[in-house]
Amino acid sequence: MVGANLKSETMKLMDKRSAMEAEMNAIIEQLCQPGGPGLSGNLVDSEGFPRADIDIPVVRAQRHRLAELKIDHQEITEKINVNIQVLHSAKLTSTPKDSGVETNQNASVASAAASASLQNLVLRDSSSANDVDMISSMPFAMVDEIADASPAAEDGLQLGDQIVKFGNVKAGDSLLQRLASEAQANQGHPVPVIIMRQGALLNLSLTPRTWQGRGLLGCHFRIM
Repeated sequence: MVGANLKSETMKLMDKRSAMEAEMNAIIEQLCQPGGPGLSGNLVDSEGFPRADIDIPVVRAQRHRLAELKIDHQEITEKINVNIQVLHSAKLTSTPKDSGVETNQNASVASAAASASLQNLVLRDSSSANDVDMISSMPFAMVDEIADASPAAEDGLQLGDQIVKFGNVKAGDSLLQRLASEAQANQGHPVPVIIMRQGALLNLSLTPRTWQGRGLLGCHFRIM
């Protein structure tokens, strides 16, 4: 019950973080649009007068809000990481449930709610639209369950890992079906996987295969 409550709390925190990221991205997009002031550009012209081409009070308010969100985002990310470590170290995960798309072994290969975390945004001290360098490959899924001794666990996947690319599957439509098809099509063959773990991009090789448990991977993702 404790594990279930902690997992539920963690998923709620992830949803809250996703909402923060959406708001942050919206503010960044507005500030960094062509001709915009950027994240740290001057609000005065070359003669020292307030720029007439921007709404200075609005820009200041947006920058202030973005700074607040960055702090809140860092705090909630730390809470999520602590919860994930507790779940992982206490081995509270169990064999994935039957949900989502089933493979020919009646296993689900679903995907997890995840969006780019703050670490995906590289903030620069510049006055142009290049203030923000968005990593093109953003996570589209997160591992929310993984069974001990499963192919995924043995190949290095961990609870909380964010999936950036799984074989030929990237963010897009029909992810559930595409992930299942990719696993089935590559049964017994290594699949290159790019993940994000604690803000760092890592390359793994997962081999979908039969084992004593369900599915070809033994892990569970939830679609965003």
